[in-house]
Amino acid sequence: MAGHYVIAGKKIPNHILSMGFIGAYAGAYALYALKPKPAQPATPPIQASSSDEEAFIKEFLAKAEAEESK
Repeated sequence: MAGHYVIAGKKIPNHILSMGFIGAYAGAYALYALKPKPAQPATPPIQASSSDEEAFIKEFLAKAEAEESK
């Protein structure tokens, strides 16, 4: 039979230790991969030189989205 380690007075076979390590590693990766991502803004920020320009851009985008949904 394969070797073993004595942990807390019990003989633990090597294959059990390796399966436990692989399971813990996979579980840690699953927790990392399934962690919720921060929400991304729907559109990039509008960098206008004046408030009139920003209002015009927002109005234009609203009209374009309304046209697109038709």
